[in-house]
Amino acid sequence: MITLDQAKVMIDVARKTGREMGLKPLSVVVLDAGGHLLAFEREDGASPGRFEIARGKAYGAVMLGMPGSAQMARAEGQAYFMAAVNGAFGGKVVPVPGGVLVMQGDAVVGAVGVTGDTSENDAAAAVAGIEAAGFAAKA
Repeated sequence: MITLDQAKVMIDVARKTGREMGLKPLSVVVLDAGGHLLAFEREDGASPGRFEIARGKAYGAVMLGMPGSAQMARAEGQAYFMAAVNGAFGGKVVPVPGGVLVMQGDAVVGAVGVTGDTSENDAAAAVAGIEAAGFAAKA
């Protein structure tokens, strides 16, 4: 289980990492294992639509049990599958890197979604936040 305090650490460190890397303004969301919102922050200068993108990255990761990088590969190889998945989940899945699983041992306990820069940079910021909160990240 991810506590609110741990979710805040994930967000703070992801944002700090983004600033250290010189990234564009980030938006960061943390979801629990059921896909429910625990915390969200949007940096100054980030567009308002970034919440839905960050949530979609994290939501796809937690609901499918696979990080955004694996979802993107699946979408490239089997576009019909990801289209069907997105239909099943009401269009809430954004299958690109930046949706990172939060792991406790072998169990998925949630996901972090980061958006604002390139998908690979978003994922790196998410991993830093997850690890700073004491969890393993699966990007």
